[in-house]
Amino acid sequence: MRITIINQFYTPDVSPTAHLSASLAEHLSSRGHSVTVVASRGGYVPASRADARAQVDGNPSVRRIWTPQFGKATIVKRCADYAVFYLGALWTLLTLPRQDVVVSLTTPPYIAWAGVAHSWLHPGTKVVLWNMDCYPDAAERLGVMRRGGLASRAMRWMNRRLFRRLDRLVCLDTAMVELLMSQYGPDPSRGGRALPVEVIPNWEKASFFPDRAPGEEWEGVERLGLRGRFVALYLGNTGYGHEFDTALDAAAAMRDEPVTFLFVGGGSRLKEIEEGARARGLSNVVVHGYVAKEQTPALMASAGCALITLRDEALGVMSPSKLHSNLAMRLPVIYIGPEKSNVDDAIRRFGCGVSVRIGEVDRVVESLRGMMRDASLHAGLRAKARAAFDGAYCDLRTMPEFERVLSETTGARSPAEGVSA
Repeated sequence: MRITIINQFYTPDVSPTAHLSASLAEHLSSRGHSVTVVASRGGYVPASRADARAQVDGNPSVRRIWTPQFGKATIVKRCADYAVFYLGALWTLLTLPRQDVVVSLTTPPYIAWAGVAHSWLHPGTKVVLWNMDCYPDAAERLGVMRRGGLASRAMRWMNRRLFRRLDRLVCLDTAMVELLMSQYGPDPSRGGRALPVEVIPNWEKASFFPDRAPGEEWEGVERLGLRGRFVALYLGNTGYGHEFDTALDAAAAMRDEPVTFLFVGGGSRLKEIEEGARARGLSNVVVHGYVAKEQTPALMASAGCALITLRDEALGVMSPSKLHSNLAMRLPVIYIGPEKSNVDDAIRRFGCGVSVRIGEVDRVVESLRGMMRDASLHAGLRAKARAAFDGAYCDLRTMPEFERVLSETTGARSPAEGVSA
């Protein structure tokens, strides 16, 4: 198959979607498909920009689009970067030779229209939306956009028309499927064409996380005073969809115990965490910027458990991708958020941690103390975390599913069975 993947970010960028799209592109090319990636030269964080280069020759072929790289400091700057990327992606898709299928992610929102434009020019090309974010629902629920306002209505209008032109929808969990299909799913009873939907969770590469592989100690252990302490690690973006007061209150309750709450990453609420820790007078909360992808195994190996949070309003519109790498590194998960999210589902299915609701500080403290004091309990949870990764959240499980979806969508026959990336 001739396959194009569209996403604003691509490796070596540190964003989760950059690595997910690269993982899919590399797997498909290794299986004999011809893969083109359309991405920006810019990065999710400034450090990623200098290394972003086009690679037109080879498979996958990476087409990098220039953007002004204003950053994410304001909505205006972000939208300016989006607009330039839209134009560049549209031109690239219109000038590509006919593709069998275009797979579009959702950064920026509605970039799938570039794939639709390609299908108009080349009838027979299929368009698959790999949905990572739900707009305007996410912006409305998190208070960034007025519910029912002009911008919101315009975005829903765009969604309805886009969904009529999709050939397949891939979502991260069932809550996301229900949200999108209830609003935009074509109605076959009114002559609409049924839209096939698949649930494929995000993943990490199994080869990047060999089980029980010896590794070097993360350089931050000594520098940040983590030696001899139980580390509860929050790794990744600290955006609008996440909640931190419960974890900070738990840190306050455990201020005299050998535990450190380590927040590593970036995002709009990182400063809020720092201010919240300062206001509570906490020395057991440490905030650190993003680390390179290659350093994350050593970082996670220094932790005793993982923290993952989700605001109630984000259920169905966000699916925390930090779950998968934490499971790969045998980190039991303390999840603070609503039921029925992808993280809650994983904990219920595999028993790889504890799922608590926002404000249940005592349960967070109780769970941490249990892991700190009971080595056998902690070891059992670690084993269950890795079993969850191997069973559902690594590329060896998800890549064959994605290839099957694309083959069924195009009507193409997959390359010989039994080969895996």
